[in-house]
Amino acid sequence: MAWRAGTVGAVPEPKRRALVTGVTGQDGPYLSELLLGAGYEVHGLVMPGEVVPDEVPAETRLREGSLTDAGSLQAALAATRPAEVYNLAAATSVAGSFDDPLGVAEVTGLGVLRLLEAIRHADPAVRLLQASSAEIFGGATTSPQDETTPLCPISPYGVAKAFAHQTVQVYRRSHGIFAATVILYNHESPRRGPGFVTRKVTIGAARIARGLESELRLGNLEVERDWGYAPDYVRAMHLALQQEVADDYVVATGQTHTLRELLEVAFSAAGLDWRAHVVSDPGLHRLGEPVRLCGDATRARARLGWAPTREFADVIQEMVAADLDRLDHAAPSSGPAPGSAASPRAQPRG
Repeated sequence: MAWRAGTVGAVPEPKRRALVTGVTGQDGPYLSELLLGAGYEVHGLVMPGEVVPDEVPAETRLREGSLTDAGSLQAALAATRPAEVYNLAAATSVAGSFDDPLGVAEVTGLGVLRLLEAIRHADPAVRLLQASSAEIFGGATTSPQDETTPLCPISPYGVAKAFAHQTVQVYRRSHGIFAATVILYNHESPRRGPGFVTRKVTIGAARIARGLESELRLGNLEVERDWGYAPDYVRAMHLALQQEVADDYVVATGQTHTLRELLEVAFSAAGLDWRAHVVSDPGLHRLGEPVRLCGDATRARARLGWAPTREFADVIQEMVAADLDRLDHAAPSSGPAPGSAASPRAQPRG
């Protein structure tokens, strides 16, 4: 802890406070760990009654709130008085956004507007980091994409993210709020949710290797993604708020891999030949599927001093190892579902 000298004696410097929405997702725990390690007091916003996974550090102070409830956002800002707000909350399923476009727009799009309004009225000096998405470029005709690439979303999720992205820019220009965005390309880790294709693959490979399954059905194996490592990407979030001027930053590796390549790495890590177990099912092809998304992170590298630290194969191999370990240590009859936390906390911490 830092100390401030005074005439009577030394007193501790107050900790810098951060409020993290979406703290229970893949990125939230990694970001909380980073901020706590940097000496922050970290507050996390959770949905009422939400189960909090063990990955969220115990030092994170949790309070209930939602991007759909403006009053709860105002209350959170008043109670925590943060210097920095990291908005990671969103409806994250691209495919699912076609089934519930209104719900996705309410949370992922309008939720950011509510948060910006809450900041504007509470304390315009608060710095905001908006986690944007490469899906705002879903229909791009050029590759790689950078911060100047025209937005061309092709899913309700991408449309909501594009609305949020441009709303942040409007508030930055019109209201002088320090609001930065990081346009995140796919980023993975052992904490990735089981609904995402990378985790579907690593869980599938692990379960087949342990004799629990024999087949994995997937959609288009030729889709290409720019896959990075989640802890690297939350580091970019923090760096973006430490600059003198707010801006937008593509955060990506600049390299793409097909789903077929992902299968090769994952199944090899489990000692298997993917071709003997994987079926490409046309019925599983995603609506509005971008064919190739690849990011150019030149601005983030130059201005933030950011660079990825992990290679694609290393990340996938780590995920497979983690899923094998989960299976090997799960209780025979009552263990958690694949991909779930071992013993989640059901009640928020105050």
